[in-house]
Amino acid sequence: MALIHVDFYAESLDLATSMTVVLPQEGPTPPPVLYLLHGLTDDHTAWTRYTSIERYAYDHQLAVVMPQVHRSFYADEAYGLKFWTFLSDELPRVVQRFFNVSDKREDTFVAGLSMGGYGAFKWALRRPEQFAAAVSLSGALDVPWLQQHDDRPHIREVMERVFAGRDTTGTDDDLFHLLERADKATLPRLMLRCGTGDHLFEQNERFVHACARAGLPLDSEFEPGGHEWSFWDRHIPRALDFMAKG
Repeated sequence: MALIHVDFYAESLDLATSMTVVLPQEGPTPPPVLYLLHGLTDDHTAWTRYTSIERYAYDHQLAVVMPQVHRSFYADEAYGLKFWTFLSDELPRVVQRFFNVSDKREDTFVAGLSMGGYGAFKWALRRPEQFAAAVSLSGALDVPWLQQHDDRPHIREVMERVFAGRDTTGTDDDLFHLLERADKATLPRLMLRCGTGDHLFEQNERFVHACARAGLPLDSEFEPGGHEWSFWDRHIPRALDFMAKG
């Protein structure tokens, strides 16, 4: 496997940014690709620093793209930069231009943890034609709830900067609204994992129930664990196995 740090200029952000990429040196050409998203307090290096993602990707001969999006909630920020536009429109074009990876839907996946779990499901629900499967680990899946009820100072700052007081309920930033509109026939396969000791456990439970009400298939499990890298390192190989089943 090759581990590559890429610094490049993003037109949608109007600044230089970075991504970490893992590429297989053997196996199918072009290889399938996973967009793997980081959490609120992390960056594009976190997955390679705190998990064995390179080794897990080798087992599947899978390319992994890990972009830098800062504390954006994978949105076009009200007071900031257009990270949703960067993620959903520009990044796949840049990856195709730089690397020989598959551009087929059946070979393209997205996953993430915490804020990145939200980003993965938002991307998959808003652009279902791009992905075969999407995985959320300990996802911050209920942004309207965070806006209305989470009084932690760092969350208040992020919600104000990203959404500027705009109520996201019923918008394309509301995963529960996206579930109501989702087409079962075109939806990527979805997988959710969260620890029962995680502070986001109830949000994940609500998402599971919302999928059931909408009649949408979801591979979901809860087990003991917190909001921590030991949980995510344990479950990312299972996520890759889930993607490979397709």
